[in-house]
Amino acid sequence: MVQAVQRAVQILRELASTGPRLGVTELADRLGVAKPTVHALLRTLEAEGLVVQDRDSSKYQLGPHLVQLGNAYLDTQELRTRSLTWADQLANRTNEAVWVAVLTGDHVLVVHHAFRPEGAVQILEVGASIPWSTCALGKAIVAFLPAGERERLLAGEPAVLTGASITDPEELAGQLKEVLRTGYAFEDQESAIGDAGIASPVFDRSGGVVGALGIVGPVERLLAESARQELAVAVRETARNLSRDLGAPRGAVARATMT
Repeated sequence: MVQAVQRAVQILRELASTGPRLGVTELADRLGVAKPTVHALLRTLEAEGLVVQDRDSSKYQLGPHLVQLGNAYLDTQELRTRSLTWADQLANRTNEAVWVAVLTGDHVLVVHHAFRPEGAVQILEVGASIPWSTCALGKAIVAFLPAGERERLLAGEPAVLTGASITDPEELAGQLKEVLRTGYAFEDQESAIGDAGIASPVFDRSGGVVGALGIVGPVERLLAESARQELAVAVRETARNLSRDLGAPRGAVARATMT
């Protein structure tokens, strides 16, 4: 790998994860890199619009050109493009917000967000990155990965975002088996207190899982005994239709619609 490129990426990741603004000294300490090196990298990133410097504090934050790069990535995502109509339909059917996500490393990345039709002011969550084990979207994807990939993720360091985050690999493995059986996954305040999620896997023409589609909202609304099963079936049916739209073979779709 090219060290300068690697360090520049590390700077961007630090600004993205710990921002909003960091100075040269802070970044140098976090990365273990000499301040002159960090300063030179920041100047280059600034010239390309990838970071900007705050005039008052002289600290740096992410720049506007990253939005263009992110949008360019989203435009190449067939899953996102195909999901637009289906996500809107599911949002209207359930009156809940809908997220579509892909797996990147040990996190899921939200690539599309359909707002809750009757909600108040809502924040667009496209680009949000969430540990796979703390959300229904992640569980829905990982459950249908090849066994080797699934075991590797289960063996990783568990993420803890709330007191409800699951840290026992055996408990997680048990949940994934249930997802394989039913075709949908639940999330109960594991990534944010008060929030819940229900998600199902999405497959493409290769027959492999390429992402997940799900609803998110208050736990008392999504996981109420009177509603959770009906909502789960709606999510699963929509994910199945999206998979068919992506050209998934019948056998792959059937794997996630067993009950």
